[in-house]
Amino acid sequence: MSNITPSATVRSEATGTSRTLRYHIDMRMFAVAFTVLLAPLPAAAWEFTPAPICTLFHQDADVAVMVTYDPASGEYAIHLSREGGWPNAAVFSMRFEGPRGLTISTTRHVIETEDTRTLTVRDRGFGNVLNGLNFNQRAVAVLGDLEVSMSLDGAAPAVEEFRACPQDQLVHWRETRSSRAS
Repeated sequence: MSNITPSATVRSEATGTSRTLRYHIDMRMFAVAFTVLLAPLPAAAWEFTPAPICTLFHQDADVAVMVTYDPASGEYAIHLSREGGWPNAAVFSMRFEGPRGLTISTTRHVIETEDTRTLTVRDRGFGNVLNGLNFNQRAVAVLGDLEVSMSLDGAAPAVEEFRACPQDQLVHWRETRSSRAS
């Protein structure tokens, strides 16, 4: 039996930091997805975490919402997970209901074919999504005939923290991690 740690199994001399970071991001995503899919909870608070990437998370009764921003790639993503999965449909929409209501749509959503429980949309700009989450009472994800609503109660403070997530936090996090390893 060897003494290989999970970090060591993915670390290589040429790409060690990058692959180790990717491993930790993947493990975090797996942990969140595992928790969301196997242990649905009643509505909980909206949560923000800045590392390893900027993440906004909320577990509602029927859906888990995770919004991420990776400063290294400049890419935002929203992941919506539900136990019942998502149907195939050409257009995905998010309808935000409240004082600053709006509806946004895309044809660039992705549902994994092996596991249809998570729908993901990626883009370089998420102003409308963040405004919708911040300034309204309810969001409704619409795909085909399926509508899944989620409460936005308490989302505004976490969305503001997400918006203020430092652009250099990924670099700082890497430096902190490597200085601890030394």
